[in-house]
Amino acid sequence: MQHWFDLLRAVVMPAHCDAYGHMNVRHYAAFFDDAGWHLPGLSGVPLVELRARGLGTVVATLTIDFHRELKSGELVLVRGAITGVGTKSLRHEMRMYEAEAMVHCATQKVVEVCFDSARRAAVPLPEDIRARLAAAAAG
Repeated sequence: MQHWFDLLRAVVMPAHCDAYGHMNVRHYAAFFDDAGWHLPGLSGVPLVELRARGLGTVVATLTIDFHRELKSGELVLVRGAITGVGTKSLRHEMRMYEAEAMVHCATQKVVEVCFDSARRAAVPLPEDIRARLAAAAAG
């Protein structure tokens, strides 16, 4: 089973809400995006190491499922886990909760591809990085 990490805590502000009175989808995406930057390091692969090796990741696919609306003043928790590791890619899932009652509000699933920053091309994950990510996926 994957190891789940707390990645982000936030509050829904009035400016995050649309004309219907709930958080607009663009802010779900922003909260998930901000949270995602923490996942590699918590999984054993610090961003500083990736950058030093000339590597990064790029999103290949991303889906968000919305389960319950969030409203102004509600507290948000985003948790995430690595769910799989391939030769060049990794999969992860993040779940957004209304933090006080831990009500699951949204799920984001992503496939990211290892990217050589200088060549601007997909490359295989280095074996040591792949092993650390796979260990996090295994929990």
